[in-house]
Amino acid sequence: MDQVRLSRWLKAIIIGTGICGTVIYFLVFPMIGKDIVSDYPEFHSWYWPWLIFLWITAVPCYIALVSGWKIAADIGRDHSFSFQNANRLKLISILAAADAILVFAGNLIFLFLNMSHPSVFLMALLVVFGGIVLSVVFAALSHMVLKAAKLREENELTI
Repeated sequence: MDQVRLSRWLKAIIIGTGICGTVIYFLVFPMIGKDIVSDYPEFHSWYWPWLIFLWITAVPCYIALVSGWKIAADIGRDHSFSFQNANRLKLISILAAADAILVFAGNLIFLFLNMSHPSVFLMALLVVFGGIVLSVVFAALSHMVLKAAKLREENELTI
């Protein structure tokens, strides 16, 4: 597969991920929340705090998608191994870790405020684990791209 084709595939995946995320965050989560509130009216006061919290957790995800788009564009221009891409991958790693911490802290706060259930907190730990795994993977990719960019720069300076 050539660089341009790979870039197009990556961009299509990023667009699909963005659309799926938008559907989940702005259609599915509100519908689930409304169903819960209709079945359990005593949870009515929890609806908006939880929904706003979930929307806030989407922000790092979309920033990461923008960085991923820039990486895909650089791959299409045959600039895969650059210092910019290493920094973008590092940013994605930091965003994944920050989102995992945000999900953990938010769920913990809601639990202490008696606005959640321990089972919800335990399920959120799976999301936190996934975020930490993604953070480590992107940090490793960032490190490898940085090393490759240094090698590329050395080769370009060699006569």
